[in-house]
Amino acid sequence: CLFLLPLSILFDVYYQLRAWAVWRLHSAPRQHAQRVRHIQAQVREWKNEGSKRYMCTGRPGWLTVSLRVGKYKKIHKNIMINLMDVLEVDSERQVVRVEPLVTMGQLTAHLNPMGWTIPVVPELDDLTVGGLIMGTGIESSSHIYGLFQHTCVAYELVLADGSLVRCSPTENSDLFYAVPWSCGTLGFLVAAEIKMIPAKKYVKIHYEPVRGLRKICEKFTEESKKKENSFVEGLVYSLEEAVIMTGVLTDEAEQSKINRIGNYYKPWFFKHVEKYLKADRTGVEYIPARHYYHRHTRSIFWELQDIIPFGNNPIFRYLFGWMVPPKISLLKLTQGEAIRKLYEQHHVVQDMLVPMKSLEKSIQTFHVDLNVYPLWLCPFILPNNPGMVHPKGDEAELYVDIGAYGEPKRKQFEARASMRQMEKFVRSVHGFQMLYADCYMTREEFWDMFDGSLYHKLREQMNCKDAFPEVYDKICKAARH
Repeated sequence: CLFLLPLSILFDVYYQLRAWAVWRLHSAPRQHAQRVRHIQAQVREWKNEGSKRYMCTGRPGWLTVSLRVGKYKKIHKNIMINLMDVLEVDSERQVVRVEPLVTMGQLTAHLNPMGWTIPVVPELDDLTVGGLIMGTGIESSSHIYGLFQHTCVAYELVLADGSLVRCSPTENSDLFYAVPWSCGTLGFLVAAEIKMIPAKKYVKIHYEPVRGLRKICEKFTEESKKKENSFVEGLVYSLEEAVIMTGVLTDEAEQSKINRIGNYYKPWFFKHVEKYLKADRTGVEYIPARHYYHRHTRSIFWELQDIIPFGNNPIFRYLFGWMVPPKISLLKLTQGEAIRKLYEQHHVVQDMLVPMKSLEKSIQTFHVDLNVYPLWLCPFILPNNPGMVHPKGDEAELYVDIGAYGEPKRKQFEARASMRQMEKFVRSVHGFQMLYADCYMTREEFWDMFDGSLYHKLREQMNCKDAFPEVYDKICKAARH
């Protein structure tokens, strides 16, 4: 891993310089149409060859943030999609138009100096717009704005016949609502339009330790319902201990309480939060907005403590913290098969989205089946829109993402059996599993969890069945290694 740290720095420098150069030269808007035509030409070439294989993007599997690599890349027709630029910032409409490989780190660095940000900034720097739309994305502002897909106002896709289509809530609306969670099985995303909101300099964050599972769930639910909270987040350190954080955007700050938590020499955020629990005291800080948006990036939430156990040591932080974190993609590229299998059996990375009313029961289930701590709690409002993911009733409903990342402490933990038990529970409460993670469900169980009615209808109408695999065949455990 230490070998990968300088290599990760080179990756970052290259992409940051490239993004800066493209924007300065104004080449992105001019080149976008040409690059899209090249994608269309590749799709038409596939048709002329007889449409014998499914298509997928040519982006190497190791470059994705998912911890697994898709096996299908080796047997499908790879369509090269080199679209990684911010195309337009429309201040009048308050919309930013971007290509699918634009990352969250790149987008916030681009928008913040202009006085803008996006409503939902999913946590890790390397997450891409395309991945967050075709999969999903969430942040501690999602109790107001919903998932990442709910902040998007339009998509542009190249379809199986090579045509270019724009969709929005009022234009090709069925396609607009079917695209999220489809994992690239309805077409190739080539651009997206995302809402913008005015940026502010700081997040005033309040830390409150809470003890007792019932009190944790009550406090978290209460704060998640308050629209005056710009951000709500919980870190659960044991079955009976948590810190609930609420934040508001502000341009003013008490200088003595400013914490630039994103600086390389600072303690990892989850360790910083834990201090309030150990001291059993509340606290208030002002964190620069961009530092807040990427507060878990340096430690990859708390995954880095398993990769570099001494990474939060003050000496390491001051000497080498500027190189952290290593790129997840490079870790995958250099990981052998034996290590990968060992990691699967002794490590969990899962996000389960469950109704807020099931939070207490869900945490208890996580404790019994996994016993992984900390747990990440992130609330979100789920509107009753068409598509694969929506609440059971007719009204929008408050949900919560429970994230488990780390080594299970449950005795006799067995990955497949434990995760199937967890998936069964999530289905029983009408919850959803994020698709970047290992999925052990059968096809029937998968479509019991997700609503496939609109998705299957469009795959039939748009002749996708010969062009793209079904989403289940891309994300199930058998499709990844």
